[in-house]
Amino acid sequence: MDTKSSIDSDGKVQKTNIQTGRDLIKSQIPSLPQKPGVYRMLDEGGNVLYVGKAVYLNKRVVSYTKPERISQRILRMVSETRKLEIITTHTEVEALLLESNLIKQFKPRFNVLLRDDKSFAYIYISQDDDWPILIKHRGSQRRPGNYFGPYASAGAVNRSLTALQKAFLLRNCSDNVFKNRTRPCLQYQIKRCSAPCVNYVTKAEYMDLVNQARSFLSGDTVSVQKTLSVRMEAASKNLDYERAAIYRDRIHGLTQIQSKQDINVKGVSDADVIALHTEKGFSCVQVFFFRGGRNLGNRAYFPRHHILDEQESILEAFLGQFYENKQVPRRLLLSNNIRNASLLTEALSSRSSGKVKLIIPAKGELKKLILHAQDNAKDALARNRATQTTQLSLLKRVAEIFTLPKIPERIEVFDNSHIQGTNAVGAMIVAGSDGFEKNSYRKFNIQDALIKDPKPQVAENLKVKDAHRVKAGGDDYYMMRQVLRRRFSKVANSLESGQTTVKPDLVLIDGGAGHLSTSLEVAEELKLLDICFVAIAKGPDRNAGREVFHQSGKRAFSLEPNDPLLHYLQRLRDEAHRFAIGTHKAKRKKEFTKSPLDEIPGIGLKRKKALLNFFGSARAVSQARADELTSVDGVSVNMANKIFDWFNE
Repeated sequence: MDTKSSIDSDGKVQKTNIQTGRDLIKSQIPSLPQKPGVYRMLDEGGNVLYVGKAVYLNKRVVSYTKPERISQRILRMVSETRKLEIITTHTEVEALLLESNLIKQFKPRFNVLLRDDKSFAYIYISQDDDWPILIKHRGSQRRPGNYFGPYASAGAVNRSLTALQKAFLLRNCSDNVFKNRTRPCLQYQIKRCSAPCVNYVTKAEYMDLVNQARSFLSGDTVSVQKTLSVRMEAASKNLDYERAAIYRDRIHGLTQIQSKQDINVKGVSDADVIALHTEKGFSCVQVFFFRGGRNLGNRAYFPRHHILDEQESILEAFLGQFYENKQVPRRLLLSNNIRNASLLTEALSSRSSGKVKLIIPAKGELKKLILHAQDNAKDALARNRATQTTQLSLLKRVAEIFTLPKIPERIEVFDNSHIQGTNAVGAMIVAGSDGFEKNSYRKFNIQDALIKDPKPQVAENLKVKDAHRVKAGGDDYYMMRQVLRRRFSKVANSLESGQTTVKPDLVLIDGGAGHLSTSLEVAEELKLLDICFVAIAKGPDRNAGREVFHQSGKRAFSLEPNDPLLHYLQRLRDEAHRFAIGTHKAKRKKEFTKSPLDEIPGIGLKRKKALLNFFGSARAVSQARADELTSVDGVSVNMANKIFDWFNE
């Protein structure tokens, strides 16, 4: 049997048997097509080990059967491979794009992985409104309008937005608020809005402000400021000092935006500056964002990869994953060469509105910019490694204190929130070796129990008329039981069907012995007793530092008030508490704006709007006759009868 030395992700040399994996791959080669596509290597448990692309699948996969021609890292991957899956594509570019998607989805151990891939904030100016709105935007860009960004931090976009509101006086209120105003709001009073809601500005004047804002954010800053300067001087000559002061304040606002930029380089309009720094098997990629000639900030990323991975492959994998769901600028300034530059250029261009250029500056201002980004990457990596060292030591102590079989890679923390049983929600936060994993956070809308008379039982249909509602928020144990069942039933089902699933190494519950018992009941019901559950009870008088920990098979215990581990566990609990309260507040706010019309089947947004515009209020709709309801556009006789019966049964 063939054996070969290999190096694991920690840099330790070990003997690895590759015969089984190699034989499995060999058996699959005759059935592989001579087409472009993506292949996946899976281990015995069905976990994805590696995702790769190929121009010809059969030729690429056969290389894994020749140990003398592959790296030490890939040798170990082959040794663990027990299944091979393929997806064919039409072109190599399609294969590259699919590879990036699958890597982000499965997070294979032997691929370079981009972590902390958070969505960016943009400044948005609408196009489908009579009076366009200027707001901060995150998420999908489906609504018609102009999106300016990305901004690297919430602070950067908030500062810019405040200055833009002072400069251009555009509204930021919702359409519902805008249409129902009878007098100017506070934004007008503090000189951040021109009050179009009450016609303090004409449509032509307002659209002039909108066009100026679009021009400025598109990079035409000089002409906008010149126009404002000319208007200020003209107003001053005409002795219209009040209007001149308005133009002066607007110019000051624009100057404030530009003065907040840390770096501004001539000749850099729309571009991302991407610099890589590696050290002892760890990497940092620093990205600077330039849009419209302005620096919108920077962000550091720490991709996970093998110690032997080269800089070219790390940067190439980063670019493919980073721009999978982001706008791609026309120019990418890179610190390193990449192997498949032409292929990646074609793939990125397909996601952009034009041809994308990959540039590696050799001299001049652009080279200085790259060096500056590399310095930032070096500093960020040093800080990250120091933090990770501290984090690892804490996780080691977590494993010791709770008698875990290994250092926990995933910790899930649960908490509930409600007010007197109303708007009850559950929250789950996730933490690991890299801190909080906010992309994995989950919210749970806790459903009330419906009790049927005379024999109490939970009704499956929440609209059963002969049942009365019992608030789930009145029973904290019921809430926790519901949340845990919904979270871990998916884990249990996946394990039962042999599918890959994400399972925590430790579960922390905000509560006492009763919450622990409830958690263990759910774990036993779902046959997940290998998961460690711990409840954190607040100390006497709810004093921080006097928490009591409850764990099955152990006596309740406490940690010293100044113990760093206690502070870490408190941080986890407090983050879950913060997330739960935030979710509850959002749900409660939504409930305040809810209309009785929302509960009527067949009444969508369009019909609801038409009814409210015609009758003036939901109460008036509820008091209307069926024949009156048919006067509303889009309301048929059958729908009118349905609405009438809903309110009058």
